[in-house]
Amino acid sequence: MCLLLYQTCVIMNRKIAIIILSISMFAACVPAKKVEDIKRKKEICEEQRAALEEANRKLDEDFTEVNEKYIDLSRTHKSLMKDTIVQGRSLRLMTKNYDQLHSTYELLLSKNRELLQGREAESASMFRNLTQSQQNLRDQTIALEKAKANLEAKEKNLTQLKTELEKREERVNELEAVLARKDSAVLALKAKVQDALLGFENNGLTIEQKNGKVYVSLDESLLFASGKYHIEKKGKEALNNLGAVLEKNPDVNVLVEGHTDNVPYNGSGILKDNWDLSVKRATSVVKIILDKNKIDAMRLTAAGRADYVPIATNDTKEGRAKNRRTEIILTPKLDELMKLLESN
Repeated sequence: MCLLLYQTCVIMNRKIAIIILSISMFAACVPAKKVEDIKRKKEICEEQRAALEEANRKLDEDFTEVNEKYIDLSRTHKSLMKDTIVQGRSLRLMTKNYDQLHSTYELLLSKNRELLQGREAESASMFRNLTQSQQNLRDQTIALEKAKANLEAKEKNLTQLKTELEKREERVNELEAVLARKDSAVLALKAKVQDALLGFENNGLTIEQKNGKVYVSLDESLLFASGKYHIEKKGKEALNNLGAVLEKNPDVNVLVEGHTDNVPYNGSGILKDNWDLSVKRATSVVKIILDKNKIDAMRLTAAGRADYVPIATNDTKEGRAKNRRTEIILTPKLDELMKLLESN
């Protein structure tokens, strides 16, 4: 609008100059008052022209400021392009289109200036093109804002994922700490059992730690006579020592498993086969452990496995002797670990 006013003022100035020239040629024929009026109008036009030039200068300053903001936005846009490949390609394409539109806009401005200097007949068409270019620029700006909002949303999502990952890592660390404490408890339990059974280890008794448990394996020769389930004196001593340890460690569950070789049991009475023998041996061990120690019976389980879990071949005398055993499996309670898992 200011540009059109400026153009109008220039045309008026030209007309006024012609009028003044005509006045100078025909001064003798024009009254002095009209000359003064014409001069006054010229002065007013000059003042308006000066005002329009000042307004045009301010518009140039505003344009410079807007252009600087545009440059800052372009830099921000380029920074955002690096965040994601897909969005980066889209932003680069929009930037290219934006640059092309900006070049077209500059070209149209140049053409518009040329039209203002002498090709007024084409100004209307060029003005429509300029308006369309401005609309396209606004559309591109809106697209850039949407792309920026999309990137910000993705950054927020990444932050949330990072937070969740940190929480999961914290949970894993807690679980690892609980498992470490459990391993330490198992190791300490093994040491206590070894101390209590020091005189029996490697004399028909072995102690092993695996799978987070302590395995106490007693050969048949340490506990029972062949084919019997009544515990011998030496076996009772070992079991009482073990029971004393279990009494002081109430957070340990106990599974007693009776095992036999594959030789069929040919007994009589209540024992019919290896299943019966293995179960009776396991229950006999449980009763000895409970007999002289204050232990909650709920912690103990007796099981017979017959000859179905051998640890050696049954084809040799030595192998069958190893298979005829009683295993006492000590498992620390996992209450803390289960509570932690349930809280997840």
